[in-house]
Amino acid sequence: MVPHEPRFGASGAHGLSSATQTQHGAELTACDREPIHILGTLQPHGFLLAGEGADLRIVQASANVPDRPGRLAARIHGQPLGAAFPEIGSAAASDLAAQSGREGANYVRTLTLNTVDGPRSYDLAVHQSSGLTILELEEVASETASAHSLDALYPLLNAFVEGLHTATTAEELCALLAADIRHITGFDRALVYRFDRDWNGTVVAEDGNGVLPSYLDLRFPASDIPAQARELYRRNRLRIIPDAGYEPVPIVPKLTPSTGAPLDLSQSVLRSVSPVHVEYMRNMGTMASMSVSILVDGALWGLISCHNKAPRQVPLRARNACDFLTRIFALQLAAKERGALAEQRLHLGAIQARLLGFMAEEDQFVDGLLNHPEDVLALTGANGAAIVTAEHCRLLGTTPAERQVRGIYDWLSVHHGGEPVYMTDALSAEHPPARSFADLASGLVAISISQKYASYVLWFRPEVVQTVKWGGNPTKVATQDPTGGPDRLHPRKSFEIWKETVQGRSLPWSAPEVDAAKDLRSAVLGIVLRRAEELAALSEELQRSNKELEAFSYSVSHDLRAPFRHIVGYSELLRSREGDRLSDKGRHYVDTIIEAAFSAGTLVDNLLTFSQMGRNSLNRVSGDMNQLVEEVRRKVARDVQAERVIRWQIGSLGRVYADPVMLRLVVENLLSNAVKYTRDRPEAVIEVGREPDRDAEAVFYVRDNGVGFDMAYVGKLFGVFQRLHRVEEFEGTGIGLANVRRIVERHGGRTWAEGNLGQGATFHFTLPVRGGAQ
Repeated sequence: MVPHEPRFGASGAHGLSSATQTQHGAELTACDREPIHILGTLQPHGFLLAGEGADLRIVQASANVPDRPGRLAARIHGQPLGAAFPEIGSAAASDLAAQSGREGANYVRTLTLNTVDGPRSYDLAVHQSSGLTILELEEVASETASAHSLDALYPLLNAFVEGLHTATTAEELCALLAADIRHITGFDRALVYRFDRDWNGTVVAEDGNGVLPSYLDLRFPASDIPAQARELYRRNRLRIIPDAGYEPVPIVPKLTPSTGAPLDLSQSVLRSVSPVHVEYMRNMGTMASMSVSILVDGALWGLISCHNKAPRQVPLRARNACDFLTRIFALQLAAKERGALAEQRLHLGAIQARLLGFMAEEDQFVDGLLNHPEDVLALTGANGAAIVTAEHCRLLGTTPAERQVRGIYDWLSVHHGGEPVYMTDALSAEHPPARSFADLASGLVAISISQKYASYVLWFRPEVVQTVKWGGNPTKVATQDPTGGPDRLHPRKSFEIWKETVQGRSLPWSAPEVDAAKDLRSAVLGIVLRRAEELAALSEELQRSNKELEAFSYSVSHDLRAPFRHIVGYSELLRSREGDRLSDKGRHYVDTIIEAAFSAGTLVDNLLTFSQMGRNSLNRVSGDMNQLVEEVRRKVARDVQAERVIRWQIGSLGRVYADPVMLRLVVENLLSNAVKYTRDRPEAVIEVGREPDRDAEAVFYVRDNGVGFDMAYVGKLFGVFQRLHRVEEFEGTGIGLANVRRIVERHGGRTWAEGNLGQGATFHFTLPVRGGAQ
């Protein structure tokens, strides 16, 4: 199995038969109850001390505490920590106090203990457990300690953070994380493993050296990681097994004297693992493994899982660096997912707003849906839909036959009559007659549109037959105990690809799609009860979603400004005050730091401006567009090199009704781009004009004869951080055109562009003609 905690190789995987699941239900329940957090033993690559009270009197310790000159390990029980281990008590007392309130096992420092076998280096970690202070000292070789010092790890961490800016998709982020984690740890294989909603896991990214087989795209059943193991992953982000052939070390005494209970090792870095898991690792052909939990908004999203064919120890500091990378990854991933969800919600909200308008215009709101089938289907991404009441059944798009839809209606009325919304992507599993039309309706979203009568809007999705590649047969059965004892589950011995064809399932419904259906239900009921109020409610919900995204972007960009300014300021102080003592290479390094930090600060400032565009209110006034363009043109021209030749052609632009501050930013971005991308031309020609108004819109354009762009990438132009030219060729942050689009859309207008490589580009934007504009 790919992850790292106890795995039992049993059934229960998504897509398996209910009979198989029932067969192993008892065994899986037993697995879920195994107390893996209180096994009472440790892995032997370190030792543990449990201290109680203000003086950290030692009440429990692992059996492998080393003897030291004049201090036998057998006599430390009952002694204060400072007396039993002066090196820890005196050197780390303040650090221990600082760590005591933090969650999880935290690295304190690396220290040296004098033992009867000579000096030994240990990484010290500390955490709290049931009123006890748990100290864990993990032995580390001196050569590995220097190889994983902060100075050695910093270039890797810095490169990872830089790489985040170029990763545009979640897949690219995962691949970057897998490669960097393996680079830091030196394991043979590093995997990014993602859970689905049923807790099956899929390997979505992998980096390896070829020693171990590839598991990329393989799926593993939810039963491989029981519920209590998943909870431990959530609470304890870092786990390592340096040698699967280890002999467990007991904790002495077994029970805590003051409580009479076993020591809770949930947060321990040395905690033993289930014997079943050790057997599992051996079956995989791995003798060492490490995992780092990926938490998104506090929930377990997935794992980084590393494996090595031979035993391998990774120092705690290197593991902490992996945890740091994973946390940064999780923040970036959460931001991308939130942004994608917010964008989808806004898109669906616009569709819903149109549907509400259509329904409001009709005497019978149902006609507003029936007359606009494209929007009804687009609201949830469905292929077909139906509006069904006791008297009528109206079908839209690709649907089952009317009698089959009636059957779904009757089934919903009986089994889900009290539910306002019902959703499934495996209809035939709950409504067996649906197997006969799975190709038309394997997915179903149903909303009840009456609080008194059985009336539904139904959306259908067709079956999508998938071939799932499992990492070994997930239907491993219990094995008879030859001694006559109870049957037990054994981990799989084979991890060869085991394919299963999953039928009767559609593509899953996303949360925004289901929410859109719920919102439509609320709107329909609002029309029936209060026709005048539902549009206001929809607008408020859309504004809330948009403000959440804007507030997140504003907070991140605002908080990043000060660190970059500090970097620039202190670097300039270093250059001015200590420059004479620096070598030429050192001064070059300082200049590079200043330039990079200044560029990053500029990027943050632009991002902050972008986020503010959605937060600031519009103050529209009627104004002369020619006057505004001329003021901006003069400002832009001041920064142009004296030797450049630019021919400006500005037509009659008339008046507009807009926010002058925001509109100035639109014009400034477009003219600055035109100047920048024509600088290689002997004579730059920049034209600003207004086309004939159409559909109550004023259409403006900015045209240049610069380098242009490939129309195949026109969709990227107005996106945040999207660039079609290298920074080495043309400077910029990739936010300017995104600001243009956001401002224009807030005014109710549109933006688009046309261009050809080497022949220039034309950027269009529109503004509504109203309120005194001419």
